[in-house]
Amino acid sequence: MEGGHVLDFRHEVIGRGHAERLVPLIAELAEGGRAASIFVGCGPGSFAGVRIGVAAARALALGWGIPAYGFSTLALVAAAAAGEIAAEGGALVVMEGGHGQWFVQPFAADLSPRADLRSLLPDEAILADDALVVGNRAEPFVARRGTGRALSALPDARAFAALPPAALFADPSPIYGRAPDAKPMVAA
Repeated sequence: MEGGHVLDFRHEVIGRGHAERLVPLIAELAEGGRAASIFVGCGPGSFAGVRIGVAAARALALGWGIPAYGFSTLALVAAAAAGEIAAEGGALVVMEGGHGQWFVQPFAADLSPRADLRSLLPDEAILADDALVVGNRAEPFVARRGTGRALSALPDARAFAALPPAALFADPSPIYGRAPDAKPMVAA
């Protein structure tokens, strides 16, 4: 990124194979992906994909001696629709959450979160009353609720420049969005 413009990017939607594809994808970027700082989407999203992305960003930052920062996937999706969210006065971002749930988070016109990220079953999620719904579950959300306007979107690094500075955080770590499925063993 230079002067608020993305200089080079890669955007691929893959189901599996994040670990195998990520480093070669970075190497394809201008100057082998080397930059003055690294920004990484920390989720929520695919459990393995988020962990792989955060680990790679932290490793490259350590190896190159540069800072790494994280941001929420839902904030990036909101940033991709910044103009429409501003015009509407806010929006709800709805993304696939796994196990039949959706990740939902409302954003204000300035892209600041209006509430914390939640993982909800669809029937509970549709109780949100935002007119504009953005994300990869926006269309099913609006169809199920029966009202609103859906804007289908996936996370895309080209929207990074629209993220407000408050959306960035140091020491990136995964944002899971819901409690783990596994339960710790009880000591005997």
